[in-house]
Amino acid sequence: MSFVHLHLHTEYSLLDGMNKIGPLVTRLKEMGQTACAITDHGNMYGVLDFYMKMKDAGLKPIIGSEVYMAPSGRLNKDKEAGFPNHLILLAKDFKGYQNLSHIVSIGYLEGFYYKPRVDYEILEKYHEGIIALSACLKGEVAETAAKGDEEKALTIAKRYQNIFGKENYFIELQNHNIEEERRALPILRSIAKRIGAKTVATCDSHYLGKDDYAAHEVLLCVQTLQKMTDKDRMSFNGPYYHVMTEEEMRERLPEDEEAIQNTQLVADMCNVEMPLGTYHLPRYIEEGQTTPWDAEVNRQLLEKMTMDGIQRLYPPEQLEEATARAHMELETIEKCGFVDYFLIVQDFTRFARRKGIAVGPGRGSAAGAIVAYATGITEVEPLRYNLLFERFLNAARISMPDIDMDFEDARRGEVIQYVRERYGESSVAQVATFGRMEAKQAVRDVGRALGMLPKDTDLISKLIPFGTGLEDALKAVDQLKKMYDDGTKLSGTTVKELFDTAMKLEGVNRNFSTHAAGVVIADTELTNYLPLQRDKDGNVITQWDHNLVEAFGLLKMDFLGLSYLGVIQNTVKMVKDQLGVTVDISHIDTEEPAVYKLISSGDTIGVFQMESGGMKGVAAGVQPTSIEDLTAIIS
Repeated sequence: MSFVHLHLHTEYSLLDGMNKIGPLVTRLKEMGQTACAITDHGNMYGVLDFYMKMKDAGLKPIIGSEVYMAPSGRLNKDKEAGFPNHLILLAKDFKGYQNLSHIVSIGYLEGFYYKPRVDYEILEKYHEGIIALSACLKGEVAETAAKGDEEKALTIAKRYQNIFGKENYFIELQNHNIEEERRALPILRSIAKRIGAKTVATCDSHYLGKDDYAAHEVLLCVQTLQKMTDKDRMSFNGPYYHVMTEEEMRERLPEDEEAIQNTQLVADMCNVEMPLGTYHLPRYIEEGQTTPWDAEVNRQLLEKMTMDGIQRLYPPEQLEEATARAHMELETIEKCGFVDYFLIVQDFTRFARRKGIAVGPGRGSAAGAIVAYATGITEVEPLRYNLLFERFLNAARISMPDIDMDFEDARRGEVIQYVRERYGESSVAQVATFGRMEAKQAVRDVGRALGMLPKDTDLISKLIPFGTGLEDALKAVDQLKKMYDDGTKLSGTTVKELFDTAMKLEGVNRNFSTHAAGVVIADTELTNYLPLQRDKDGNVITQWDHNLVEAFGLLKMDFLGLSYLGVIQNTVKMVKDQLGVTVDISHIDTEEPAVYKLISSGDTIGVFQMESGGMKGVAAGVQPTSIEDLTAIIS
């Protein structure tokens, strides 16, 4: 096997690529491939997912991106600036990966204008460790060659070659049965010879198999909000954009055996090893501290904060038990390497309280840590409720601790901004999330693209049980199965065609947004680890979701915004303003019978986690009389 795919789009080329990572890797194994590149449009959303799944399968992952080159500079955002060209960039090593991360991030953070755009200046600055391929017909060289201007195309190719080096710049040869490609091919071969560059055979793969072509055309309609019957719709020109076999590539490019062989040469040059299995945690330095970071100093600082808190919070008769528990926890925290983690969390929690921002008393297993209680991170006393520290952190199975913090939603942004300023704007970002095309959504999207009336797609969608995939829905819902088998037509489309197409698109990434709570804090500039971009509100966010962020070993914290905290805060203020009574919400009587009577009556509108109809019914049935009862109900 000598052919390797070096130009391939996955579902992370949103609503353009259809290759799901898992099935793609399986198919590569079946084909006997040993390596493959991921080159999604302008982004690196899927590179770590791809890397890990390829490694697990014993295949070599080649990390790349098809970047957009701004014709007149990334900062020129005039309408007359022209459409950007494409360029394939592949990382040779981890330094190249870091440079690719910088390039892709700059495309979004500085050059975004409809597309994330970069330019020659950025390539010159971050070219080390990167291989460049001339790309498809949208590439600057191929586009110019297709117009018959060999000399201009030659000049462009030389410029790229000068940036990346003779051994790191390759001319792509493609044949997707397009007239422009046929015109460009002899010129591209000539240019390669004239500048001493090697050629590589590539297939602009967007979907897995030939039989996915029709579904991919529908996907393009979903992207552009067009219908399959529209004459001017966006379309690929035929079933030539699948993950081709080596034999198919030879059929497409019979004159270019060397270009096919050279794909293995490029694969051999690419050897990125991600630093997985280690944590990249930020280091805590006290405000105003002039000495360098020191692990022992921070260990002593956390111990002092904890013991001071124990002395302040516990009565004399509990001090021995609380102190022993604290020493046990501190020993585990140090052993696991999370001293700075606790110092950072108490730091921004202390900031919030200092600024009068309402903070939740504690959520999840972190409430079982007496260190969290003593340092002011939580307000739940773990000994009273027999809460286990080991549920939160266990030296026998070290994993990243997870303290979810609740802040009043109206002021949550202030806490995040403090963290940015405290630990460095370039080291802090919110976390991305991807929305997938679930079963009901897939039916609606596909139906719209096929020209079906909304009432007909809604009819089918409503028959699909919530949380059920399309294949399972066919088995579970007799009416659906009958319509599918009988060839029932709705709006001129059979239910079978609708379902078969929707099943191919089901689960594909559909959109990209910001996680409701996740914030990542790193020990250095984040782009050394992962690519960044901005969300619709201008916030800097990661291009990876929280699972990938944590898999890489980065610190992800959840800054949850709760409207209830703001309501409580405002209520306390109103009581003080109107009645002159100061209420300390942290020390209210949790055994007040009148409160439990109110809850048992179902009068819980506005009470966090207790106001739904179902919870009202449970409360009325249980008739709680203690915090323990409420805990059982909510759990």
